[in-house]
Amino acid sequence: MIICVCNNVSEKKIQAAVHAGIHTMAELRQELDVGTCCGKCMRCAKQVLHTTLKQQEQQQLTQATGSLQSLLDRLHIQVNAVPA
Repeated sequence: MIICVCNNVSEKKIQAAVHAGIHTMAELRQELDVGTCCGKCMRCAKQVLHTTLKQQEQQQLTQATGSLQSLLDRLHIQVNAVPA
């Protein structure tokens, strides 16, 4: 979906920018020129930015939790494998 008609910025472009390290609207404006013409897209662009950041955070948390669980599982096996 096109978010910024003036500068042809799509939702996917905003998401890609976030995955490349963009975290703020100022950075997004600088990188993609979103909202630099008429400004009508700002609310929607901000929503896409925040939604994508939140999804990215959740993915990172899920990965970290999975890594921690894997480590705990390995430690449990190693502890149980030690003869008493």
